[in-house]
Amino acid sequence: MAEPVRTTCPYCGVGCGVLAEAGADGTVAVRGDPDHPANRGRLCSKGMALGETLGLHGRLLTPEVNGRAVDWDTALDTVAAGFRAAIERHGPDSVAFYISGQLLTEDYYAVNKLMKGFVGSANVDTNSRLCMASTVAGHKRAFGADVVPGCYEDLDTCDLAVLVGSNAAWCHPILHRRLEAARARGARIVVIDPRRTATCDSADLHLALRPGSDVLLFNGLLAHLVRSGAIDGEFLSAYTKGFADALAAAERDAPDLDAVAAGCGLRATDVARFFRWFAATERTVTLFSQGVNQSSQGTDKVNAILNVHLASGRIGKPGMGPFSLTGQPNAMGGREVGGLANQLAAHMGFDDPADVERVGRFWNAPAMAAKPGLKAVDLFQAVAEGRIKALWIMATNPAVSLPDADAVRAALAACPFVVVSDAVRATDTTAHAHVLLPASAWGEKDGTVTNSERRISRQRALRPSPGAAMPDWWQVAQVGRRLGWGEAFAWRSSADIFREHAALSAFENHGTRAFDLGPLAGLTDAAYDALEPVQWPVRALNGEIGGTARLFADGTFVTPDGRARLVPVRVKRPAHVVSVEHPFILNTGRLRDQWHTMTRTGMVPRLASHTDEPFVAIHPDDAAEQDLTDGDLAIVAGPPGRAVLRVRVTGDQAPGTLFAPIHWSRRFASEGGVGPLLPAATDPVSGQPELKHGPVSVRRWAPAWTGFLVGRADVVPDADWWVGTVRDGCRVTLLAGDAWPADLEGWAARLLGGEARLDLHDGGRGVHRWARLDGDRLEAVLFLGTDGPQRPCDWLVARFAEPSVPAEERPWLLSGQAPSGATGCGRVLCACWNVAEARVRTAVEAGLTTVQEIGAALKAGTGCGSCVPEIKELIADARHDVAA
Repeated sequence: MAEPVRTTCPYCGVGCGVLAEAGADGTVAVRGDPDHPANRGRLCSKGMALGETLGLHGRLLTPEVNGRAVDWDTALDTVAAGFRAAIERHGPDSVAFYISGQLLTEDYYAVNKLMKGFVGSANVDTNSRLCMASTVAGHKRAFGADVVPGCYEDLDTCDLAVLVGSNAAWCHPILHRRLEAARARGARIVVIDPRRTATCDSADLHLALRPGSDVLLFNGLLAHLVRSGAIDGEFLSAYTKGFADALAAAERDAPDLDAVAAGCGLRATDVARFFRWFAATERTVTLFSQGVNQSSQGTDKVNAILNVHLASGRIGKPGMGPFSLTGQPNAMGGREVGGLANQLAAHMGFDDPADVERVGRFWNAPAMAAKPGLKAVDLFQAVAEGRIKALWIMATNPAVSLPDADAVRAALAACPFVVVSDAVRATDTTAHAHVLLPASAWGEKDGTVTNSERRISRQRALRPSPGAAMPDWWQVAQVGRRLGWGEAFAWRSSADIFREHAALSAFENHGTRAFDLGPLAGLTDAAYDALEPVQWPVRALNGEIGGTARLFADGTFVTPDGRARLVPVRVKRPAHVVSVEHPFILNTGRLRDQWHTMTRTGMVPRLASHTDEPFVAIHPDDAAEQDLTDGDLAIVAGPPGRAVLRVRVTGDQAPGTLFAPIHWSRRFASEGGVGPLLPAATDPVSGQPELKHGPVSVRRWAPAWTGFLVGRADVVPDADWWVGTVRDGCRVTLLAGDAWPADLEGWAARLLGGEARLDLHDGGRGVHRWARLDGDRLEAVLFLGTDGPQRPCDWLVARFAEPSVPAEERPWLLSGQAPSGATGCGRVLCACWNVAEARVRTAVEAGLTTVQEIGAALKAGTGCGSCVPEIKELIADARHDVAA
């Protein structure tokens, strides 16, 4: 192995440091960087599997125009011509970019400069609108700028951690381990979430509040702080405004504790306990994430949380403060350079004409945009209406991730000119591209990202980009040159862009903007390459460059008068409510081992094994009422569209609510996506879509037959329902249909990739099975039947990893079981160390009775720890069986 490269994980906003070592055989070994302050050597299951995402299978390696491979000059000329034609005929607002928190800051900067300074339109928005826009808006209303006040050290030193709308155990597991360590030394953890999640396993109190009632709960808390004398009157008087109005609004919603409990659907004793703990605990951190942000009243929820911290003076000091858990690796870096349609670079904005003039002067911009552009949902509605004629999408998959996703697909299909830059060839979005541009992926990119605590870290390349793939910033710069602005886009490297970005942050910044990288503007290429993780604002003191851990410690905020604002917020009706046609509320979210639309993680077998198909979670009472049992297939329908999901009956779900994960696209399932279910409602302040409160119906679907296909080829089956998972050496696809295919043998031959060598048919029992071999090598197996859900046993799947199937084993290929008689199909419980659930069960049955003993024997639970709740559950089940 070569010397390890210090880089940064490309998943969530924790921003973990990674040590990556490339081997001579092309493999990459990954481990956590013990010197990086964000993770101190730990990685989650996704981070530990990064080396397994670097294969070339499915990569986009050559530019394409209308499905034809071309060289870069032809592709870039085509993009420039398409944008130029739209601008000349329809004006600058007829073109747009939709970009991603997966981009590096330098990529983001290039797009922002091109559009807002040279094209003359602010139609640049990002998928960060789907995860962080309400936090941005709430921060700006309260603090005057988009600033997270605290740092990760506050999690270590707090005495009370309040998690609101965050399943941190799965979505931010490295930070959750820090909270668990704080709890071990005596801190308390409160989880506020409508459903019971893995995070609740570490909680001292779980408040399963009614969906959408967060504002009421925190307004009630504000009123309680006043009644109990827990406000900081001196801080309020000296450093804030708006307290009286915020309190009056809170008291109208929450006149007493009983009103809060009733409105939130909670026991009064639990609400009282939470209020008492918060009032009595100075070192309190409130961490909030997508359960707060992804709401039609998300900004108000954010400000309700900020209000209680401002009222109690718990901000800017060690162990306390409001803390937004960022969803994506560089959502914050994108916001630093104006990645959202209502922002300008360097935390400047369109609401101040001086900012517009300042940025335009710094860039020497010929056509500086003077007004905000279209936010994500509005942008795609403009595409659908024909107002956007040319659209460039980078590193994201809006045909899956946006609400009313079927309408987004239709809009893309109708758009005259769509450009997509991506590392992956086949996604739901690339299917609609007129021009495809191959982008560098993680391990090939070079630049910076900013994590949840304002810490800038380097992503460094491990290897050259394969094929013709190029960095995103380079693609943008090349088009800028072709549009006639060569001098402005003459960057030679990401270091050039970073220096310009840092210089703009300091340009005419006399302490009026918190975001400041001024001391980094003069970095040499070597200093940029060696840049250590640093938190902004960056300061130079006595010749040393250093970061700032906490802001607002002196009570000075970024508002015109330096005072923070408490914002009066009131309880509002959700944008969409239940009805007779749609009687359930659908909540959506992430899974432990998957990321966004699975274009990266979906190809890693151990990440796909824990949860291998899209599901809908439902409370047992609701399941009984809807005639649903665990393992059924169900049609879940919202006002815009539907999905077909596996039923998971669980008491973790509150009655009247459902939960479904966000990850499945049409690349991995026929109808597994939740985007089509959700109406495109948005927060009126932030423009962030409502993804946590969608009205839906659910009903059982009983297909006439089910089955599975296991094969080496990436086959998209012609079936009423299917979902595919990558396993070792093969793809496992579950199938179902309302009626048998008319030409069953021909249909089977197409799926198998040739005529079957082995087959078994029992028409009386409705059983049909085929296996195809190429010589002694197993190529594909297809099982169909009418007797309920079918899955392949582990032994059968494992045969695809072998070069041949011995003659004595071949009769077992169509039996549905191993030669030993085993039929189980196990899943990976611990994805960090690839430990199957069956191994953990065996260890428990052998007498291991603690998580520590399991970890010592199998390593399960010793990585990111997100599997620990399930290990505890297996141990508890075993104890229950012994007791019985």
